[in-house]
Amino acid sequence: MPDCNNCIIKQINSLNNLNNEELRQIKDQKRTFSFKKGDTIFEEGTKLKGIFCLRNGKCKVTKLTPNGNEQIVRFIKKGELIGHRSIISDTSAHLTVTALENMEACFIPKSIINKFFSENKDFTYNITKSLCTDLDNANLSIANLAQKTAKERLADSLLFFLKTFGVDQDGFLNIKLSRDEIANSIGTATESSIRILSGFKKDGIIEIMGKKIKIIDKEKLEHISIGY
Repeated sequence: MPDCNNCIIKQINSLNNLNNEELRQIKDQKRTFSFKKGDTIFEEGTKLKGIFCLRNGKCKVTKLTPNGNEQIVRFIKKGELIGHRSIISDTSAHLTVTALENMEACFIPKSIINKFFSENKDFTYNITKSLCTDLDNANLSIANLAQKTAKERLADSLLFFLKTFGVDQDGFLNIKLSRDEIANSIGTATESSIRILSGFKKDGIIEIMGKKIKIIDKEKLEHISIGY
């Protein structure tokens, strides 16, 4: 079983505020799970029994709309904690988390997280800070949906993918999404997202190879994202 004391992932999230003894307690109680692309980590409405620490890979976080459609509200990358909001608030999961690629995650029981939350003020502060950041990002997403056009939101998303996931050895964004997933992430119809992507390609802003996208002109994307 991976040793939490030597795991570089802990440096990325709130676990870096735990001391060696606390990390040993996690090591003794955690379980490591492997997920395949498309697997559900947990579903909206689930009563979680702990949190997940993403060792590698990427996830999408979705919310079902009243008409039954899937809305992608955010993406999760290596090193992030998943499910801590529901554990701290003692509520069912508000969202569904799905693996975008084959990945591993460590499951840490609720009891030990609650123990550290009540005893370790630095851990408590950083978990709370993380929740506030999530709320700020959610508010920004709502504002963008209301105020920006689909073209501007798609430019925003491509720039976000570049900043968050980087590029592969060939210069393509290091995340592959279906056209439906891209459309769901910006709150528009699939046909609209395909049309906008085709326009970006025609204008020489991006290159497309199947599900792979390469940003050719970042400056133009930045201008589009702010309404130029």
